[in-house]
Amino acid sequence: MTGRWSFLSDDEARLCQDFMETRYVVRDAESGEDLAAIQAMAARLAAGVLDLAVSGSAQDFLDGIHRHVDPSRLNALRQTVYRGLNDDPEFRRRYYRLAARTLSALIGNELAMQRRVNLSIQLPDDESSLLPVHADVWSGDSPFELVLWVPLVDCFGSKSMFIMPPAEDERLQADMAARSGQSAEALFQAIADQVIFLDIRYGSVLIFSQNLMHGNRVNRVPQTRWSLNCRFKAVLSPYGDKRLGEFFEPLVIRPASYLGMTYRLPDGFDD
Repeated sequence: MTGRWSFLSDDEARLCQDFMETRYVVRDAESGEDLAAIQAMAARLAAGVLDLAVSGSAQDFLDGIHRHVDPSRLNALRQTVYRGLNDDPEFRRRYYRLAARTLSALIGNELAMQRRVNLSIQLPDDESSLLPVHADVWSGDSPFELVLWVPLVDCFGSKSMFIMPPAEDERLQADMAARSGQSAEALFQAIADQVIFLDIRYGSVLIFSQNLMHGNRVNRVPQTRWSLNCRFKAVLSPYGDKRLGEFFEPLVIRPASYLGMTYRLPDGFDD
């Protein structure tokens, strides 16, 4: 293969080409064991909050959580599960291993990872858990970041997230000044016939560029959506408002980078 990917393996070059065409890829989780452990932990934490037993599979339990909690108590449930997951010392390692090779191919092998992994729970017909159409770079995120989005249940249709195709997204963002003052709902209605609702079943992961407009709508599927998301970027790539050591934490810094980052010229060389 020639061109910009010619120094990569054939598999990595195909992955990069696929990603550049749509700005997202859906792949099988690279560690089914870690995904199952995360799903089971989320179910166990939710069951503890609601004083329930996890009967049947963890996925069935999570899918049906709306039978045990209403929107007024949803945020308390989400916060407790979110804290429980992120406080587990193995959680971020498990999360990273779900897509370690794919992240390396798309970003590089010196990575920074968001310090806390986000959790989304969306009950059926709940209008209080919406994420309006947006691009993360509009609110201070670096354009060098990618998002690893992991469903803990099957996500499809309005139970999933939507994303704009790159060509349409570029045209609309170029014209965004003309839409100044427009509400997020008005913006969505303007693009509703162009967005793609992604079909991401449990066992798969999504990696996408948060430079594209994306969001969700009211979940009209009679099941609850559970998904996790976390940003990754190259350690030495530019940061936005969310800085290394505050929002991001380095996963791997290679010896050459460490030596370069910590080297100081002897006295007198910068006179």
